[in-house]
Amino acid sequence: MKFGPVRVSKALGGIVAHAVRRDGLVLKKGEIITEARIAALKAHGVAEIVVAQLEPGDIAEDAAAGMLAEAIAGANLRAETPFTGRSNLYAEKSGVLLLDADELDRINDIDERVTIATLPPNRAVVAGEMVATVKIIPFAVPGQIIARAGELAPGARLRIAPYRPARVGVISTVLPGLKPSVIAKTLRVLEDRLAPAGAGVAMELRVEHKSADLAAAIPRVAAECDLIVIFGASAITDRRDVIPAAIEAAGGTIEQFGMPVDPGNLLLLGSVAVGNRRKTILGAPGCARSPKENGFDWVLQRLLADVPVTASDIRKMGAGGLLMEIISRGQRRAGDSLSTAEQE
Repeated sequence: MKFGPVRVSKALGGIVAHAVRRDGLVLKKGEIITEARIAALKAHGVAEIVVAQLEPGDIAEDAAAGMLAEAIAGANLRAETPFTGRSNLYAEKSGVLLLDADELDRINDIDERVTIATLPPNRAVVAGEMVATVKIIPFAVPGQIIARAGELAPGARLRIAPYRPARVGVISTVLPGLKPSVIAKTLRVLEDRLAPAGAGVAMELRVEHKSADLAAAIPRVAAECDLIVIFGASAITDRRDVIPAAIEAAGGTIEQFGMPVDPGNLLLLGSVAVGNRRKTILGAPGCARSPKENGFDWVLQRLLADVPVTASDIRKMGAGGLLMEIISRGQRRAGDSLSTAEQE
């Protein structure tokens, strides 16, 4: 692509690089210069104009943006009609955005003239939300650049994992100091978290904060529900504590205790077999009693979209995992009335 000032008489078919305004004459950036425009420019005494002129093999910005947007738009995404070298991608269903950041980086590394920006991987999104934008920086790019981007597009393809209807079972353990109103509020907060996914609490049990009592309750809930969430009256502090011990006593497995997300550090991920299926169990951290975003949300959202979450997945959540400012360990977060146990 050629770019720069040219005599108006030589500008036919060129793309206006900078708006031109004269009395009674306006040429907008991106406008194609026609014979009529050349005549108008001459009539207004304009002898030279800065234009972009495509060369053989070049692809105009809108066409290039549209081609790349369509190439990276996977399941449950739509690419809008490109305009001024930009095509945005929108979620067609609510769910979780899935993408391979390394593969996306490979496309962005091809050439500075081709860019793709997205929401963070694994972000929960709603239908109609913009999740990515493809922007071609100049007015045109060589076709071989778009061809190379197209070759890499399958690995960088974005998709939305849609939420699935899920029956969530809740077990709350109780101690004498835990008020029923706290449990009721916790359930309301959980229902609010489940609502965007079209899920809800299908079964709720309350048992003493004892391993034996909890172990007896787990199979009952697992038999009726797709996902089990356990809210402990006391925070889990060790793999041998009440909740993990109860899961193992019920025949379950502890897959991960602790996560590099704060708040959310004390989350527990486990599972229990029910027939030929394994049902996921989440030992909720104390911060899950609060509606504020925490590590529990990150795991719950993926599970509601039927995206597997492994111990390795959780351990990779540290980059960006500091969700609230902490002045120093042992102190409450600024502006947060939660106790230390609830924060974690």
